[in-house]
Amino acid sequence: MARLPRVPVLRSGDIGLVRPCLLAHERRQQERRQRARRRALVLATYGVGIGPRRIHGVKVAAR
Repeated sequence: MARLPRVPVLRSGDIGLVRPCLLAHERRQQERRQRARRRALVLATYGVGIGPRRIHGVKVAAR
């Protein structure tokens, strides 16, 4: 039995004809992640550690 070739997953930005609601959804997800990162950095200045467990690939220990 022959295997089917793998088809790469297309993101909405890769093709020209995409519904605007899909682009808006992806943009909202990116903005939500950015807000979470910024919130973690602001709270870190006050000594509250809610941020990511890894920063730039380096494991960060919580105190």
